[in-house]
Amino acid sequence: MANFYSILLTLVTIAAGLVWLYDAKFKKPTRLTRIAEEEQRLQQQLDDEARERLAPQGRVAEFAQSVFPILFVILIVRSFFYEPFRIPSASMMPTMLAGDFILVQKYSYSIRDPLFRTELFATGTPERGEIAVFKYPVNPQVDFIKRIIGTPGDRIIYRNKTLYLEPACVEQSAECPQLQVIERDVRPQDEVYFSRSTPLVRYREQIGTVEHDILIDPTIAPRTAYFYQQAGTAPDEWIVPEGHYFFMGDNRDNSEDSRYWGFVPQDNLVGRATFIWMSFEMNRDASSWLPQWVPTAVRWNRLGSVE
Repeated sequence: MANFYSILLTLVTIAAGLVWLYDAKFKKPTRLTRIAEEEQRLQQQLDDEARERLAPQGRVAEFAQSVFPILFVILIVRSFFYEPFRIPSASMMPTMLAGDFILVQKYSYSIRDPLFRTELFATGTPERGEIAVFKYPVNPQVDFIKRIIGTPGDRIIYRNKTLYLEPACVEQSAECPQLQVIERDVRPQDEVYFSRSTPLVRYREQIGTVEHDILIDPTIAPRTAYFYQQAGTAPDEWIVPEGHYFFMGDNRDNSEDSRYWGFVPQDNLVGRATFIWMSFEMNRDASSWLPQWVPTAVRWNRLGSVE
């Protein structure tokens, strides 16, 4: 459940705050009164240790008072600023690898409440080429991460593993953009990526203002028969509806994306991926006595901003 931790963190923070508030409003005055009466009887001021012995704060209230400020700060940062995500698959290779841990900028596109994800106000517009996390339209309980290829009104064709893009015509524009081939150049590979035992071909392409690398599997035929069929278009063609976006993975032949299940509503957007803050290798042999989830190494060279 993608939103489980947000809901849990919110509820725990509220519970801790209510316990602290109840103690401060109803219990603390009683404790202070008892201390004041004892000091008046003794005609001297008690130190902190003596006050605690005379009128101790309950353990639950003390714990709530200690953790609430921390939880509140974490909740605010995680809900409205940055949230960590782990890359679980190879669909975004070579840009992101399984085992990368990224920071997602939550305020890139809008500010939403952490429980119901209701938009409070918009903060930005998604741009072609950006990598974004979103709620999987088929199952919104699951988070996906892909690259934005098409914005509302764009016409997209993916034919014979070649990407074509016709940007939406802007109102009052003198001339509408024409359908263009997204050019790509073969990249020299200092590191070879594989799909099972097949080496993948690495290309450099540009979407919008963003240059990035993609991978193509030369052994896999185009999967046009499995593409999402939009009414009124060719089997390998899509026109992005208003309020929706078209996403693709950089590992083009190993990515379940908009080509297969359609468009992402704007309400499903979570935020823009901005930074890889940790990256683990998970190449542990099955015969190892350690669990498979224990990392085998840290990929320090991968830390940094993403494109």
